[in-house]
Amino acid sequence: MIERAIPFLYLAAAASFVLALKWLSAVSTARRGVIVGIAGMALAVGGTLLRPEIVSYRWIGAAFVAGTVIGVPMALMPMTAVPQRTALSHAFGALAAALVGTAEFYLRAPRIDRVTMGALALEVLLGFLTFTASLMAFGKLQEILPTRPITWRLQNLVNLSLLGLAAGSGVYLVARPEAAWLFPAFACLSLLFGVLLIVPIGGADMPTVISLLNSYAGLSAAAMGFVLDNKLLIVAGALDGSSGFILSVIMCRAMNRSFTNVLFGAFGKVREKDRAAGERSPVRSATAEEAAGILQAAGLVIVVPGYGMAVAQAQHKVRELYDVLTKAGVEVKFAIHPVAGRMPGHMNVLLAEADIPYDRLVEMEEVNSEFPQADVALVLGANDVTNPAARHERTSPIFGMPILDVDKARTVLVVKRSMSPGFAGIENELYHLDRTLMVFGDAKAVVGSIVRELSGGGGN
Repeated sequence: MIERAIPFLYLAAAASFVLALKWLSAVSTARRGVIVGIAGMALAVGGTLLRPEIVSYRWIGAAFVAGTVIGVPMALMPMTAVPQRTALSHAFGALAAALVGTAEFYLRAPRIDRVTMGALALEVLLGFLTFTASLMAFGKLQEILPTRPITWRLQNLVNLSLLGLAAGSGVYLVARPEAAWLFPAFACLSLLFGVLLIVPIGGADMPTVISLLNSYAGLSAAAMGFVLDNKLLIVAGALDGSSGFILSVIMCRAMNRSFTNVLFGAFGKVREKDRAAGERSPVRSATAEEAAGILQAAGLVIVVPGYGMAVAQAQHKVRELYDVLTKAGVEVKFAIHPVAGRMPGHMNVLLAEADIPYDRLVEMEEVNSEFPQADVALVLGANDVTNPAARHERTSPIFGMPILDVDKARTVLVVKRSMSPGFAGIENELYHLDRTLMVFGDAKAVVGSIVRELSGGGGN
């Protein structure tokens, strides 16, 4: 009786994953999507634990404890560390798939058919390379490793040759599963390629890299489903892989770049000298008190959140600013660029944590037409996604990247710690425009000071 219930549990879990993905595509239904996705995973795990071939729960229980010990601290990481947490999740998921593939190979070889071996080789290749690549991405996001691209001569040739050797080893194992001696080399080549894949990629490309690694992890899980003859794994892995790939395409379009340019272009390499910098006018600065006066007199304010807001953990102060301005009759909107921050949806997550109303978050395609009518564009740590050089400077690494048209607002207030460039390594032309005022300082401290001024407590 229990065994007959398993397919229905798997079917309900698969339906939950599909619905979760649908609801996660909109900010207003994202919470519902998360809840349904968790419920679907609980059904999937429950169905698996009911399978009759499980004769002992001892090691399964140990795995649950180990997973809990690792997972709880990850869940308690601050919201500003969502990109790092996502990279770690990809790493663990991919490692699990690769280890299952490794175990299946040694259990079945050499009596393994070529179709199954082909799926197993793909599972192990993608699993191991995603594991090390995700760890490298975590290191860059956490700034344990240099965020700048690390390149060397013949780098692309070396990387592609390494991938070719790994793929060739996998093909040989498909043809000759009895060649078990080759499997450790195949695994090591996959692990090494994952490291070398991420080292040359700069911090500005991390949003695309994370979504691409998500796709690889999903494809590895789908291949594992074929190896284990588990339809739910195939469905879940295919959903994960396809959605991650589509998101990567969206991210590349948002930056006007191709996959090959992301993987091999070393975007984010800091320029030693910006030739045009010496020709630009000096920047004009303002105090938090002056910024408060400008905001108080505005009719429409468009806030542009960026990584600087995330680092300062200023989202709750931004919510206070939103409340004060709204109470004073000022209309406030938030302009969301697809690649602002360090992962897709990073700004949405932070602002949602601060309970900013969903209808105030406006995507780039919709909000750009409103900047000319905005009295103030308040930029909080966003750099490359607001740089007008993307429109006209053909030598710029961000040329052609769609940007937020903040320079078309009547006044631009930029809250930034210093004049240091963003991930693309170039100076932002926006800072030198006549209508731009720089408010230097930590975003949380500056926004807090503005809120106090607007609330009449500037002297306290």
